Amino acid sequence: MESVNLIGMISIITAGLTIAIGSIGPALGEARALAQALSSLAQQPDEANAITRTLFVGLAMVESTAIYCFVVSIILIFANPFWNHVVKGGG
Repeated sequence: MESVNLIGMISIITAGLTIAIGSIGPALGEARALAQALSSLAQQPDEANAITRTLFVGLAMVESTAIYCFVVSIILIFANPFWNHVVKGGG
């Protein structure tokens, strides 16, 4: 098998695994944060504004992990740094 084909195959598999594994953690984290926020709102409805604001900031930070995984997978598929090295004869 040529090295260009091998790099392409490994890049696609790695991109798929990055998205698959990288989206499980944030999904579970967001679900738990939402469950805790709803529980807090049920116990203290007067603090709804503070709980909601903190929830949205926390969800944005948790979601950034999934976005980073998406960016890494897009780089591996469309702007792979290993392609130029192999195509120019380095590998």
